[in-house]
Amino acid sequence: MTNQTRGSIIHLLPGIICFLIWMAAPVLAAEISGLDIMKKVDQLEDGDDQSSRAVYTLINRRGQQRVRNTVRFWKDYNGREGFDSKMITFFESPPDVKGTAFLSWSYMDEDRDDDQWLFLPALRKVRRIAAGNKDDYFMGTDFTYDDMGDRKVEEDTHTLLKSEPCGTDECYVVESVPKRKRDMYSKKITWVDSKRWLIQKVDFYDRKGRFLKTLTMVWQEVKGIWTWKRGEMKNHLSQHSTVIDVQEVKVNTGLEDRVFIERTLKRGMTF
Repeated sequence: MTNQTRGSIIHLLPGIICFLIWMAAPVLAAEISGLDIMKKVDQLEDGDDQSSRAVYTLINRRGQQRVRNTVRFWKDYNGREGFDSKMITFFESPPDVKGTAFLSWSYMDEDRDDDQWLFLPALRKVRRIAAGNKDDYFMGTDFTYDDMGDRKVEEDTHTLLKSEPCGTDECYVVESVPKRKRDMYSKKITWVDSKRWLIQKVDFYDRKGRFLKTLTMVWQEVKGIWTWKRGEMKNHLSQHSTVIDVQEVKVNTGLEDRVFIERTLKRGMTF
């Protein structure tokens, strides 16, 4: 290459760089954001109501297992009377937890905490879960009371980190940082299937920034609605895990509002 040719190329470099940046700008501008992704996840159709049975398997670090059988009912309120959704779960076995029931009300207002109650049959008493106890673990599982409620997309700041293969799919990887400092988790990293907008995995980090838990999910489609088939929450610090196998899923059965009231906790499934 002659000095004259080299000089000509150097002279053209600024123009070439500007052209490449201009060409790339529409692509960058069109790239989906972390907030967009999590909104698509939140907007997935989940029906007017759902009912299902679930088997909880609690596994300690030595591999010992405890099994709990439950029935769950859920209803979408879609903003009616200020509610987002309501959910009630009954424990059917083993004998030491039979009759225990859990009720949760989630609101549209992102600044309002879920209302939650737990009925303990041995005490014949309904206990309200205080806001300060939402970080406690639910019935010996690796899910907290806060995990058992609904979380609004607006409660976190979402950043798209990258996209990468996950199984046979391509996933967006999104970091979500809570806007409220009192939250149990300092951040969550979520893998979202880019075709169906289903969450495949979530990594949880505690307030100290330690890698605390991982939730992995397998999905099933029931009458056009995607719902859990299996979920596993593994606590990396305690080496304890909880597996939830979901069965007998029914959707849009017309569940009445009276199912989701405090009185039902004591009465059980007599509705």
